Amino acid sequence: MPTALITGITGQDGSYLAEFLLEKGYRVVGMVRRASTENFERIAHLRSRLELRQADLLDQLSLIDLLRAVRPDELYNLAAQSFVPTSWAQPVLTAEFDAVGVTRLLEAVRLVAPETRVYQASSSEMFGRVRETPQRETTPFYPRSPYGVAKVYAHYITVNYRESYGLFASSGILFNHTSPRRGREFVTRKISDGVARIKLGLTPDLPLGNLTARRDFGFAGDYVDAMWRMLQQPSGDDFVVASGEAHSIQEVVEVAFAAAGLDWRRYVREDPALLRPAEVDHLIGDASKARSVLGWTPRVTFAALIEMMVHADLDHLGAKAGRDSAGRGG
Repeated sequence: MPTALITGITGQDGSYLAEFLLEKGYRVVGMVRRASTENFERIAHLRSRLELRQADLLDQLSLIDLLRAVRPDELYNLAAQSFVPTSWAQPVLTAEFDAVGVTRLLEAVRLVAPETRVYQASSSEMFGRVRETPQRETTPFYPRSPYGVAKVYAHYITVNYRESYGLFASSGILFNHTSPRRGREFVTRKISDGVARIKLGLTPDLPLGNLTARRDFGFAGDYVDAMWRMLQQPSGDDFVVASGEAHSIQEVVEVAFAAAGLDWRRYVREDPALLRPAEVDHLIGDASKARSVLGWTPRVTFAALIEMMVHADLDHLGAKAGRDSAGRGG
């Protein structure tokens, strides 16, 4: 039974990856930070099948102790401060987690677990002000946020450890991927949750930022398959993981409201306060290398993904409203 260690296991990608690896017969260990309030909602259905151990990307010794105890065959580093707007408010903390934290983790691997195969979560935000469209593994980076800058550092330090120390380290340059488990602060989930609340009469409208921004959207459950495939290769490498299609935020809105039988123009209002200080350009990924080398292809279409999210939020909020009503005796 191979052992996989997942940092960020309580997040969207971590929960889907844990499911995926358990189905393949892995022993799955999740790294969690000590927190006063613990949020295991996304992995609640898996808790009895997982091992959770405490460590922190900000604490080098905790990472060394963790790797020494677990001895993972595969390590998936998904832990990060992953919300771009927060990186403007907390740029130093973002750098500590997303850049220096990756260095701490790689150094721990080098010292005590050099045979471990490492997956590093890179990001399409590294491309920022794009130099070419579509973006591929060789496209130059031009990040437009503290988050993107930190991810570029993490990407190159991973390459550096691979080339300097011979570690098996692969980076997945993942374009936007979402799901019903996405945090509500991210725009796709904000939209699906907002649509459900409007449909159920819980809120009157949905404020959004830039509706013309275009992104390459995919389903997180498909993208964790690509992560695993990277670590089954003969050597470490870098791969763009993307759908190859770009859709505007307005298109997300149109599909989402249509899924609930609503006219989006009646409910959406643009809020200048939600605009980014610096917007990224036309992000669309060329995943040809992942398709040819890994044999990976996305399965869930854009429209099916957004509809899945709206229906999940309608079910969740509808059930919650029913429980609240029952609790009040109504």
